[in-house]
Amino acid sequence: MAYDKNNIFARILRGEIPCKAVYDDQYALAFHDIAPHAPVHILVIPKGEYESIIDFSAQASSEEVAGFWKAVSHVAREQGIAEDGCRILSNVGANGGQEVPHFHVHLLGGALLGPILFKKL
Repeated sequence: MAYDKNNIFARILRGEIPCKAVYDDQYALAFHDIAPHAPVHILVIPKGEYESIIDFSAQASSEEVAGFWKAVSHVAREQGIAEDGCRILSNVGANGGQEVPHFHVHLLGGALLGPILFKKL
């Protein structure tokens, strides 16, 4: 499947749609989620055109991978959620609940989040 250059995160990266950014470097952009599920809910996206963590891991350079994950850690520290704990989540594909076809992680914290709830089959 070809990368959709008109997905909302691609448009945010091009500056066509505003976001409430908390971090921006050559590898990643981090911004507040518009529908937060925790007191701190930040989305971190790579600057490259990657559909999922699977695509990113297979296609990104070692420098991009390292730069992205360093950005995630930096944002967690800067947002004050690294020490008490946080959740880092990435959905993959339709069955995994991915809504935007651009790799991103949800960085959640600021409260006791409890266990991840799984649907029983």
